[in-house]
Amino acid sequence: MDAHTIAEEIRRGIANGDHPHGSRLPTVRALAEQYEVSQQTVSAAYSVLAALGLVRTDRRSGTRVAAGRSADAHLGTFAPPDLAAAKPWKPSDEAGQASEETTLVRQIAAPKYMGAWGITEGSSVVERTRIRSIDGVPVQHKLTVLPYEMAARTPEGYEGVPPMMAPVGAEPIRPPHGVRVADWLGWDVAGTQCSITAEPMDEAAATALGLTSNAPGFRVVAVTQDTSGSTVSVTVTTAPLHHRVTLDIVG
Repeated sequence: MDAHTIAEEIRRGIANGDHPHGSRLPTVRALAEQYEVSQQTVSAAYSVLAALGLVRTDRRSGTRVAAGRSADAHLGTFAPPDLAAAKPWKPSDEAGQASEETTLVRQIAAPKYMGAWGITEGSSVVERTRIRSIDGVPVQHKLTVLPYEMAARTPEGYEGVPPMMAPVGAEPIRPPHGVRVADWLGWDVAGTQCSITAEPMDEAAATALGLTSNAPGFRVVAVTQDTSGSTVSVTVTTAPLHHRVTLDIVG
């Protein structure tokens, strides 16, 4: 048995929840005896898993699992006009307790890199960060960026803090069942363009997911524009590489 085969078996165990987040994996010597291979082969397998951001190894604590069970980075259900069946995200096998928490809401001047999303540098934007977890283990980091004029919209007849600007700790304000947020807030939405890449995570996402800086992951950028081509919203979803990225297109 070679190093990649051993690494794949352990990776599947992590994805299935057999090796929970934070748990300690066998020592190199013990695993070498289990698979009847050299310690060098096991060390190479652990190196493969570490390169994927799935484990961490140090002299004091040994090799520990740094990722949670596999989950879908589900982009949503796209079907006009009723979204009653939409499932924004879920564990891959429908097992485990899913939860979501807003960890950041702030108004800032758009940095230069947002120009790639059609947002003018220096313009006022609102950032919202949500962490999605399964059984208490973070599995997705989701950043939403909205031009201030979009974030400040409220539904007709609604009084109170705009839903997109609700502070951390506040109860989520959601549209009626089956109604898109865009329709509820009166946004002019013409379409959304998604780009999916596998690349090193940025520091904020890696920290939120309990991974080392620059750990590899999926980065899903969805830019929604109106009929004039102006950006309405941007979402950036980051997930470890052993997750899946899915979406449904209906009609």
